[in-house]
Amino acid sequence: MKASSPKRLSDGIEAVLHDLGMGKKIKQYGVIDLWASVVGEQIAKVAVAEHVSGGKLFVRVARATWRNELIFLKADLIRKINESLHEEIITDIIFR
Repeated sequence: MKASSPKRLSDGIEAVLHDLGMGKKIKQYGVIDLWASVVGEQIAKVAVAEHVSGGKLFVRVARATWRNELIFLKADLIRKINESLHEEIITDIIFR
């Protein structure tokens, strides 16, 4: 019998989470950590990702002027987040 090649522990954990139906939920939590790298340092100072629910990312914005600017960038931000996660996790962003 041939010995199987070694596998990464992270791959095994990911497979178990997927089998339990928790993979997407875990990725949703990852969006919060990913936010600053997607929007950049300047925007991350005034717009903080708070939580994800039902595919919607809720972001608290310091000023209405920034909120208006981010609304114009929404589609691009959603695309960048989903590309980073290699899966469509976010379908909408709610700025408040």
